[in-house]
Amino acid sequence: MKEKVDAHIKEIKEFVASSVEEVEAFRLKFLSKKGIVPGLFGEMKNVAPEQRKAAGQVLNHLKNLAQEKFDSLKNSVESKDTSKDKTLDLTLPADFIKTGSRHPISIVRNDIINIFSRIGFTVYQGPEIEDDWHNFSALNFPPEHPARDMQDTFFIDKDPDIALRTHTSSVQIRMMEKVKPPIRSIFPGRVFRNEAISARAHCIFHQVEGLYIDENVSFADLKQTLYYFAQELFGTDTKIRLRPSYFPFTEPSAEMDISCFICGGKGCKVCKHTGWVEILGCGMVDPNVLANCNIDPEKYTGFAFGMGIERTTMLKYQINDIRLFFENDVRFLKQFEGAI
Repeated sequence: MKEKVDAHIKEIKEFVASSVEEVEAFRLKFLSKKGIVPGLFGEMKNVAPEQRKAAGQVLNHLKNLAQEKFDSLKNSVESKDTSKDKTLDLTLPADFIKTGSRHPISIVRNDIINIFSRIGFTVYQGPEIEDDWHNFSALNFPPEHPARDMQDTFFIDKDPDIALRTHTSSVQIRMMEKVKPPIRSIFPGRVFRNEAISARAHCIFHQVEGLYIDENVSFADLKQTLYYFAQELFGTDTKIRLRPSYFPFTEPSAEMDISCFICGGKGCKVCKHTGWVEILGCGMVDPNVLANCNIDPEKYTGFAFGMGIERTTMLKYQINDIRLFFENDVRFLKQFEGAI
């Protein structure tokens, strides 16, 4: 046993530790319940009675040496950690957590809402899962109408009458069914169409549509409202033009272009060298749509308009790929940290 003890004494004296983990490893090896020192004390029963006194003195010396070494190592490591703390400069500014940035779609959506709210438009929202009546039929899309082919729809397999809404026009119907004129509201929200994803198209996108129903509402009111909107969003030098178009739920219908705010109408890549950029569709609400919602088309008239927020955002910030809005790439989103 003396030979064992001498070997352990040498190991204890030569042991070096520079971390808390190494000190704990020393304790486990020599002083824990399953360590070397308790193990040697357990072997005392095998020592001859006449040798136990001498063996006990040797083991006590080993135990005391191991405990002293452990205390010394522990104090040494703790003092080093304390000295490191003293080198900290508490006058340095804190490392603040960086805040995130607002998504460009949210920025433009809120801009649009704020612009129309200043002229009395409220915000009204509806469900993203719709029935055929609100998404198509009430909007003058009768069954087998060719205009239904303009929107490739996500239908529910178990019920072909239920689909993901293809436009927020469905919310206009819901509002007209519940609210009596005058109605002046906008309808922001997500819409879904079964389209191949590319730089210019996506199966999910966002719209803002607007509706104004009252007595004696005219196309001139529509034009002036949209002219105000374009100048507020794109600048006071912005001009607009309206081109005849077709939508099942408005008559007459028009597409609205704005003068290119990049080149000032001179011609560039953004406007395809025409000086004009298309941003929305609009028109006077078809009398059939009013009648479908139990609003008297002989008494009331109104206008509606709708735009894609992605397209407007791409124009405003000159973004050339719609997929960037859905990828959550921090490098892309950080560009909008200072936007309001």
